[in-house]
Amino acid sequence: MNCFKLGVFVFCWFTVVAAIAQTPFKFAQVTDTHVGGHTGADDLRRTVADLNQQKGIDFVILSGDVTEFGSDEELKLAKQILDSLNLPLYVIPGNHDSNWSESGANSFRKVFGGETFFFEHKGYQFIGTTSGPNMRMSPGQIPRENLVWIDSVFKANPDQSKPLISINHYPLDSSLNNWFELVDRLQQRNVQLALCGHGHINKLYNWDDIPGVMGRSNLRAKEEVGGYNIITMTGDSVFFQVRKPNVTTEDYWLKLPLQKVSFKNRYPRPSYAVNGATKAKLIWEYEDHGDIGAGISSDGQRLFTANTVGEVYALDLNTGKRIWSFRTAGKVYSTPEVYKDIVLVGSSDHYIYGIDAKTGLERWKVATDKAVLGTAVIDAGNAYIGGSDGVFRCIRVADGKELWTFGDVKGYVSTKPTIADGKVIFGSWQNGFYALDLKTGKKVWDWNSGATNRMFSAAACYPVVANNRVFIVAPDRFMTALDLKTGVQLWREKKPDLKVRESMGLSLDGKLVYAKTMDGELIGVSTEKETMSVDWKSGLRLPYELTPTAIYSNKVAVFVPSHSGLLSAVSPKTGAVLWQYKISNGMINPPLVLKDRVVASTMDGKIIMLQY
Repeated sequence: MNCFKLGVFVFCWFTVVAAIAQTPFKFAQVTDTHVGGHTGADDLRRTVADLNQQKGIDFVILSGDVTEFGSDEELKLAKQILDSLNLPLYVIPGNHDSNWSESGANSFRKVFGGETFFFEHKGYQFIGTTSGPNMRMSPGQIPRENLVWIDSVFKANPDQSKPLISINHYPLDSSLNNWFELVDRLQQRNVQLALCGHGHINKLYNWDDIPGVMGRSNLRAKEEVGGYNIITMTGDSVFFQVRKPNVTTEDYWLKLPLQKVSFKNRYPRPSYAVNGATKAKLIWEYEDHGDIGAGISSDGQRLFTANTVGEVYALDLNTGKRIWSFRTAGKVYSTPEVYKDIVLVGSSDHYIYGIDAKTGLERWKVATDKAVLGTAVIDAGNAYIGGSDGVFRCIRVADGKELWTFGDVKGYVSTKPTIADGKVIFGSWQNGFYALDLKTGKKVWDWNSGATNRMFSAAACYPVVANNRVFIVAPDRFMTALDLKTGVQLWREKKPDLKVRESMGLSLDGKLVYAKTMDGELIGVSTEKETMSVDWKSGLRLPYELTPTAIYSNKVAVFVPSHSGLLSAVSPKTGAVLWQYKISNGMINPPLVLKDRVVASTMDGKIIMLQY
């Protein structure tokens, strides 16, 4: 081919590519359908029927909060409704699909075939990621495995000139703990637009100079019908119009240019300056390729934890090097607990596993009807663990034999139980709270706050027992003291100036229940007085706080986790902050406190050992 022909060919090829990229097309963004809520299913049925009657719409994007609580029943119903859609559908989950999910956000992947998407359409690339938070109350977070996946997608599609549109349920701002992880990747491409849901309104944003558009909820709210957005791409502009099913298509409420973004502004990134002055010494650091939603245990030589890729694994205690890995078929949020030479852990794949602590080989497994998200407490060789199938189990660790089951749990269990006075005590996500006989599994007592909203369950806290009392905190910001023997409510209080959440712990002398407030304070509540008496306050002042992670302490320090990766050590005597260390910007899981060291992990896959 001579130079003239080659030049003509190249010119024609670029002309064709440009023409494809300029080809006008329409798609629909449906978001926040909340199937399982009051009108969610009906509103979605109406929208699907309306979409099937529309002309010229190429595909539909459903950008999260498909369901109200991420339950298997809700997901099944949503899928049944969406199966009648005659258009290609691309779906990502939202916080309602993952944060209160009885399946540990595992069923969403099974029902819809995945939690991310990438495709090309008429010259444009579309990439969708999930937002979390997964199973722990905190700001949203794009899972670490999603980011690893994005890197692989971009590597397989190296042409950075193609216009790109990003979709996430959350806005790409500080409502996501790791917004910058996605934004920094998008800025390496020809990103022209980012779409989200979550806020239930139509709104224009600017995310590090990326035009961001939030779409209205599909719910009718106070109107007669709900609605969605029809998005028209014309090559040089994009138009947004609200479509009210069977009623009207409104004039466009937003028009934006489609063009390569010039990046000039940046949100402030997280600061790690505190690590330059900390008294804690970093011994080692490990980075996973997935999220970590579990805590850590140890047999004195190895550390055991798990990730949402489905791996349970061991690290060398002294070096942080991975020794072995065991793969389950579902995301793991259950902290692996070790007894003698066996690691016991639940998985969202509907099994409880016994794994050899030295080799990582399976020793036994117990089948369950649904996911197992709770963490076991082990006593005298027996493990006590709750699942999502309404069953609480006592399992002999040595061989996996079920010694007893209690099958009347309302909702699912995601907590670690507490053992005291011959009882195993735990809460569930249907406002249930139980004390079972340790030997027989018979119910000794149960308690209910009277709340009708399951989101107010005392299900995320690790119950604290002291002075023959059980102390719990729920998302409604009440702290409650129950009689250990009878379950009778001794007091239940909510202090407007101290908005306690489920991050709790017990002082070494048993006289105080440590509790973290939403304003970032650490308080100590008396375990002996007849009211919620705040007898101790620390000097800790964190920003707004949500994480429900348990608080642990020893003679030296009280270790306080945050939802933004900051671990604080506070003096149990004076309340003064001894030191702080910024691990990442993700939520901290339950830490492992050793003699002069602490091991902590964050939801975005970081594990560190600190010496103090």
